Amino acid sequence: MLEVTELVRIPDEELEWSYARSSGPGGQNVNKVASKAVLRWRAAATAAAIPAPAMLRMRARFPSRFTVEGDVVLQSQKYRDQERNRLDCVEKLTEMIRAGLVPPTVRKATKVTKGAKRRRVADKRRQSAKKQNRRAGGGDD
Repeated sequence: MLEVTELVRIPDEELEWSYARSSGPGGQNVNKVASKAVLRWRAAATAAAIPAPAMLRMRARFPSRFTVEGDVVLQSQKYRDQERNRLDCVEKLTEMIRAGLVPPTVRKATKVTKGAKRRRVADKRRQSAKKQNRRAGGGDD
């Protein structure tokens, strides 16, 4: 059982694991050991208690991690051994779900202060007077 939070737990049966050979440097070891871990989680058909808005936020925030069917596919080949890559995939999934569970903060509309309005108008007047003084005749039209 993968425990994301106290309320959100994902059964191990929902997590599908596959392994492949990692890419990149590593000499002969990389050619014979399947250390890359690939995790597939059927998020659309999960038994975990993840609210629908949280799932939508996850899809919006991590669109490249979701397939068309609604599965989450994560992979890790950061480490040289399979078990650490497996733990890295689990950590990525938990962080992804936790990020989706946090609702966005609502922006509160604010007004421009009176002092800011006065400063803006005063700056405009100064700028206008400066340009008037540059005209021929010193602004006496």
